[in-house]
Amino acid sequence: MSARLTEIKQVVLTVLLAASVIFTSQVQAHGGLALADDMCVLTVGPYRMHFTGYQPLSQEEEFCEDIPEIGKTVIALDYIQEELRPLKTEVRIIRDTGSEENLDAITVYHLPPKVYPSASISVDHTFPEKGKFVGLVTVTGGAQDYVSRFPFSVGEGRPTPKVAIIAPVVLVISAGAFFLMRRKNKNNPSAV
Repeated sequence: MSARLTEIKQVVLTVLLAASVIFTSQVQAHGGLALADDMCVLTVGPYRMHFTGYQPLSQEEEFCEDIPEIGKTVIALDYIQEELRPLKTEVRIIRDTGSEENLDAITVYHLPPKVYPSASISVDHTFPEKGKFVGLVTVTGGAQDYVSRFPFSVGEGRPTPKVAIIAPVVLVISAGAFFLMRRKNKNNPSAV
């Protein structure tokens, strides 16, 4: 009985360890964007902005990085630090061609540099086609200019959560271990 109990404990601990690894929240960097404390944060030099994106026509939840579908997209950038209020902020979305030599030719959206005393910037753009893009947010007016550059894709759908992929694998392994132990114990009556 003691050996069987030890085996069961080992299986349970293995399953719990695997589950804890799967369900651990991670900070995922995507260029200047990062997910921290359930909040998308855009870092521009020493400054930070809260980034929220959504597509009102698809009625999907907010996104932080890649834009799941083509179509109307709204992005809100809200200043986290008061020091940004008197500075000019410029927002540009460009096609990711691998070169930023001729920005005007590859720009699909541009908000010229402007002071936003309300500490909030709204980007309202319709993406007509799938593709790879780069967001550029530039802050000027302080000691130096700062640029945040973050690549993203449009129209590739929502990524499959890791849990949806790994959870069935853990379940199958756990079930297999359980049935192997059970079969072993049936074949060895002295273990009971």
